[in-house]
Amino acid sequence: MPATLQALTCGRLVGRLKDLIEGEDGEVVLPIPAFLIEHPRGRALFDTGMHPQCRCDAAGRLGPRMARLFGFAQVGADDDIAARLEAIGRDPARIDLVINSHLHFDHAGGNALIPNATLVVQRSEWQAARDPDLAASVGIYRADVDHGHPVREVDGEHDVFGDGSVVCIPTPGHTPGHQSLRVATAQGTFVLTGDACYFCRTLRERRLPRFVHDRAQMLASLDRLAALERAGARLIFGHDAEHWRTVPQAPQVVG
Repeated sequence: MPATLQALTCGRLVGRLKDLIEGEDGEVVLPIPAFLIEHPRGRALFDTGMHPQCRCDAAGRLGPRMARLFGFAQVGADDDIAARLEAIGRDPARIDLVINSHLHFDHAGGNALIPNATLVVQRSEWQAARDPDLAASVGIYRADVDHGHPVREVDGEHDVFGDGSVVCIPTPGHTPGHQSLRVATAQGTFVLTGDACYFCRTLRERRLPRFVHDRAQMLASLDRLAALERAGARLIFGHDAEHWRTVPQAPQVVG
């Protein structure tokens, strides 16, 4: 059964390009992506953007170091995931699943706004979040993790709805348990790369971000994404502003 896929922009961060791709400098604007997947067996989000506190008190939410690394001026009052869903007529309380690519603040910070969902997370990512030292070293904040959601910890590839249409693809390296998502729709097959691949250039040039949990794993994950692309999937690079302009936004379906 094909799913439908809609893209949601949950604000934009301003970052230092040298932190995101080797050998570059200057500033870069980073869209904050989330995706709504609707399937006959349930409604899911892939990532949830940032918590609204980041807009007005990033240092209080994330600490002074992270607040210095990013600019939050392009995050608006209506950019949280709940507001984005409500704008297209979807009730945040009726989302069944949140599939987190990983547990960084700009991908899992909005989990708190989706109260009744079950989280679908790679076991290694969830375990990293539960280890205070490892969580600190890879930039996972307790405030983005502990909201009492039921958690489905998965190991490796995971068929979300049991019919092959929505499949978690392990792409570690950025964090211990990063995962991407393959979604088969009537418009084609898409792979949502998450932070396994910030930009299209990351895949083509193999220039990694400055902050990487495991470089060898991340390069292997890029190889896996490239193989999926060669097999016919369209990759969606959520933090790539130029690429993101080509992605239809909800309520349009991606295609």
